[in-house]
Parts: sequence; structure tokens; C-alpha cells
Amino acid sequence: MKIKITFLGTGQAIPTAKRNHSAILLNYKDENILIDCGEGTQRQFKKAKLNMCKITRLLITHWHGDHILGIPGMLQTLALNNYSKTLKIYGPKGTKKFIDLMYELFVHKEKIKIEVNEISSGTVFKTKDFTIESQPMLHNTPCLAYSFIENNKIRINKEKLKKLKLKGKIIAELAKGKDITINNKKIKASQLTYKEKGKKITIVLDTKINPNIYKISKDSDLLICESTFLGNSENGEKLAKEYFHLTAKQAAQIAKISNSKKLILTHISQRYQANEKPILQEAKKVFKNTKIVNDLEKLEI
Repeated sequence: MKIKITFLGTGQAIPTAKRNHSAILLNYKDENILIDCGEGTQRQFKKAKLNMCKITRLLITHWHGDHILGIPGMLQTLALNNYSKTLKIYGPKGTKKFIDLMYELFVHKEKIKIEVNEISSGTVFKTKDFTIESQPMLHNTPCLAYSFIENNKIRINKEKLKKLKLKGKIIAELAKGKDITINNKKIKASQLTYKEKGKKITIVLDTKINPNIYKISKDSDLLICESTFLGNSENGEKLAKEYFHLTAKQAAQIAKISNSKKLILTHISQRYQANEKPILQEAKKVFKNTKIVNDLEKLEI
């Protein structure tokens, strides 16, 4: 099963004509998980021809405006469209208070069912298909990074299956990893099956370098990472440290050290809108399999 990702917003604190505020949608089977919901996210859904009412969960990295100001409008739109699910919201300490304040500040004629969970580190939630994990980041407000980890799958060796002429319920038992018996002969599932490793996607937004980045990013198939500053530019690393952000070079170093397979750079500052090539060049010097993503781009892994 493919994991589909839509980059609804790839900009930093100040949006540009090209880049909206942060929002990423991850689709897997019946789950549509929105990571952050910056201002204008609703219109980005429309532009991407996606149905906002299919959202199942909202993961909030932190409560800075460029990552959350789209939430009140999203809640209103869901209510006006008779959203029938319970929206499960996850975020750092203070999330419950801020969600309550949103309902106080904005006049909502109707409300939807929501379930708010404040989290810190470790497992956020599990389903039969995947796990979401989080780690605290080092920003100037409580902030989290998230990993989507697909469960490993048991696959059947079709050639061996064909030779043994196995069919029906027996195959279903093998798929569960159970041994079978045919003509009084026991056949171990391990002889006919193999394990397919699930994919891992990690999203790191708004943080400066800290040990937890490497912990959560370890062995990611895809690392989506903020790249707010150019490390090679004048005062780039100094500014990144001062404002609790990362440089393109640091993002690439994280990908390399964490043994990630591919790096996507996002959270691009408006200061580079005239020429973004140096951002990619800086990262590629450290980690070749790197790409800068644009608003409304989609990918599958």
C-alpha cells in the first residue's frame, strides 16, 4: 500500500505568492493525517483537489501562528459540511488550552466532535497498520517532531507456494505467520514467507539541532525537514541558532547521520524566494538524495 504525501504549505513565517504556511497531508488507506494547519490551508486543499472532510487526525508540531492559524477555519468548514467523524488532535503541552481558546475567540455556529491529546515523546498512537511516534524538539516553544512507521508485513513466496500447490485458507494462515500441516507433514511459515519492512516517514519542523532529531529520524525512508537558513551564507548558522531553526547543511547532516534514504527540504524562508538554488546546492554537498519541495507537490512511497 502506497503512502501518499501532499505538501499543502512549504513556506516559513511569512508566506509568499509561491509558498503558503506549513501544512502536510499524509494519506494511508483510510487515514488522512494533517500535520500542522497554517493560514490558508483550506484553499490549498481546494487547489490540490482534496476533500478536507476526509481528515481523520491533526498532528500539531507547535503553536506558532504559521503552523496553526488555519485551524479555526478548518473546524468551521468541517462543521458546516456535517463532518461526522471525531477529529483526533495531537500536540505538545498547552494544546488543550489553545483549542479551547480558539472556540472562545471565534464564533462557531456549529461544532464538531474533537478529541484532544497532549503528548511528549514515544508512541502517539497505534493502529493495526502503523504507529505514530514523537520526540520533543528544541524550539522557543514546546515543539514535536513526528514519525509515521508502517508495520512490517509478512509476504508469501509465490514460487514456493506454486510448487506445493497450496490454495485457499492455508494461504491465509501462512500470511498470519502460522505454521501449517499438509498430509501429516508440518510446514513452517518461515519456509514459505519473508518479512517486508514497513516504510518510515519523519517530519521535523522548527527546531535547532538536538539529539532527539537523530533518534526520531533514524532509518527513515523519507525525512521531511525544515531548512530555514543557508548555513554557508553570512551569519546563517548564527541566525539559525538564535531563532531555533536549521540550515540546509544541518538538515542534510541529519539525513546522513540518521541513515535516511531521501531528504525533502521545506519551511523555506521568504528571504530566498528570488533564488532558492543555493539551498539545494548546500544540502546536496552533504546528502545527494535531496529535493526542495513546492506547494501542492505530491509524492508516493
